[in-house]
Amino acid sequence: MSFKTLGLSHALLAELAAQQFTQPYPIQLKAIPAILEKRDVLGIAGTGSGKTASYVLPILTNLQKVQTKKDRHIHVLVLVPTRELAKQVNEVFRTFAQGFKQKIRSSAVFGGVSINPQMMGMQHVDVLVATPGRLLQLVRAHAVHFSELKTLVLDEADKLLNAEFADEMNQILAILPHTRQNLLYSATLTDTVKQIHQILLHDPLIIKIESEESDIELIEQKAYMVADSEKGPLLRYLIREQKMKQVLVFASSIARADRVAEKLRKHGIEARSIHRKKSQGARTDLLTKFKHGKLPVLVATDLLGRGIDIEYLPYVINYELPRSPKMFIHRIGRTGRAQRHGKAISLISPEEENHFWVIEKKMNKHVEKIKTDDIDLSRV
Repeated sequence: MSFKTLGLSHALLAELAAQQFTQPYPIQLKAIPAILEKRDVLGIAGTGSGKTASYVLPILTNLQKVQTKKDRHIHVLVLVPTRELAKQVNEVFRTFAQGFKQKIRSSAVFGGVSINPQMMGMQHVDVLVATPGRLLQLVRAHAVHFSELKTLVLDEADKLLNAEFADEMNQILAILPHTRQNLLYSATLTDTVKQIHQILLHDPLIIKIESEESDIELIEQKAYMVADSEKGPLLRYLIREQKMKQVLVFASSIARADRVAEKLRKHGIEARSIHRKKSQGARTDLLTKFKHGKLPVLVATDLLGRGIDIEYLPYVINYELPRSPKMFIHRIGRTGRAQRHGKAISLISPEEENHFWVIEKKMNKHVEKIKTDDIDLSRV
């Protein structure tokens, strides 16, 4: 089945063709017709499942039918937990709306930067992508109004509905119009998501896409057994030996990410670290360079790694293992996307072997283990 059968506008079909999107993902096949019909949707789908486009495309189609709007009265609100996701979602809206004759404007607002430019940019906005805290600041400043709101989207609802955002989310939901379309997307169906969907959603279409297991099948995994003190030389050896041009390296902490990137640079490999202590401008610059192949190695922590969304990322390396098997799957899920194969490499110290066995068991997948005794790392 193609996008042409789903009821999307001609402008969107043209843009999909221009972007070389030919076949819809399973969640898009199910969600797009329902959203076009103004139904509520609960989508359970992981990273790389195509969930963002599954709501962006029908929302844009529905917005083309809206004839009038008041300034600063938005029609669509998308709530997300992080500034990186806010920017990504906004970029998807802008990409697909660019071919419309009737201009549809989207904007992303988030904390960590000055609020004044975001307030000034609220004029004539149709779609607002926001983190909860910054949205409430805009509400208090009377920079945004909800009387014209038609659709609410909670992207990564499992995170938005946890204790960290509870107070902010309660405030937001209390001031939104009761009559609206609700779209909830979550990687997992937690108890909190189950409870909130009973409150927010009316006769929802529930879509559950088991994506993580299928994504793993597209990923070639290898584990190198190495002493912790030799991980740095082995990382440099692998990058050079396999001629890696775009590799995302995961470290366990901000300090370790900085040290790994610094060591790589000292040995002639261009690398930078990205984490929450970097300024928003620095993060944006690093992500742009990495996505466009101008920065070959990016070393990330788990929190920032979730915001790195590249359609074809060839390599992911676990310099250290994450705490949970679920996070391991999220990490390697940065590659093996868009139906293309990727490679995930894990550097396993003797102290990590038992934990890696637990991860393998959880994935239900045996990973090839390679001894490094015969690799000469003295000159790397």
